[in-house]
Amino acid sequence: MSSVGVGKEVFEVQARALEAAAARLNGAFDQAVNMILETPGRVIISGMGKSGIIGNKIAATLASTGTPSFSVHPAEAYHGDLGMFTADDVVVLISYSGETEEVIRLIPSMRHFGVKTIAMVGNPDSTLGRNCDLVLDVSVEREACPNNLAPTTSTTVTLAMGDALAVALIERRDFQPHDFAVFHPGGSLGKRLLTRVKDVMHTELPICAPQDNMKEVIMTITQVGLGIAVVVDNGTIKGVITDGDLRRALFNHDSFDGMTAMSVMTPTPLTINETEMFADAENIMLKANVTSLLVVNEDGALSGLLKLQDANRLG
Repeated sequence: MSSVGVGKEVFEVQARALEAAAARLNGAFDQAVNMILETPGRVIISGMGKSGIIGNKIAATLASTGTPSFSVHPAEAYHGDLGMFTADDVVVLISYSGETEEVIRLIPSMRHFGVKTIAMVGNPDSTLGRNCDLVLDVSVEREACPNNLAPTTSTTVTLAMGDALAVALIERRDFQPHDFAVFHPGGSLGKRLLTRVKDVMHTELPICAPQDNMKEVIMTITQVGLGIAVVVDNGTIKGVITDGDLRRALFNHDSFDGMTAMSVMTPTPLTINETEMFADAENIMLKANVTSLLVVNEDGALSGLLKLQDANRLG
């Protein structure tokens, strides 16, 4: 089999495993979400080897979406880091076999501290599964590894289970983009979520009067260089003229003779208040399949213009 064929087979094996895991979700998942929501402490993730690496990612996702969380290496926990655990915490212990010695050794201490425990295991009847408060089944029919040895499919399902918990918690907490921005202030993502429209909008505006002829409209579009003209009459926005409007007008008529801005424009264009978040403006443009958005102030008067590509300026 070619490498491409092997790659496709891996995707197919893992896709089937994810579908099977989704079909198995039951009340234990809902209980796990409730347990995490109700805890006044943190969610602590612990796993050995590949499970530990997956646990690191799960903890990072939870922490960035409003659920205080961190990961602890089970061996280091057993040699002093147990001091990080409190009775207010929830601990997620990851072991596909459910028999990983370093992970199982934590259970007596968790009971002693009164910590609630959730097991992510491939065998719910394993030592780990039998001794935790809740069990999330991440079993797979087989690994994508041809020898059925290297953790591949099982780690994918475990990671997806962590993502499912995180997304369910996002929904239950009503975690919004502005909340996400608080945890992601750096980089282009943080800037996009924290930036308001008025901080990015273009203020040199291509304004036309309704009676302007097409030569005047084209000159306005060309001089400002935003690929659009805004038709304004006595301070009131009447419409917009884009390059597409010009092409359609020319396609439907032999020439621009006798045409005015009013006759070519698209009326009732989309607008957004200058105090709104840039991320919201971007979503409006993407959903409406437009590349420009007019910005208005509190009085409804035109104050700026946004282009979809302005997101690149936040990078």
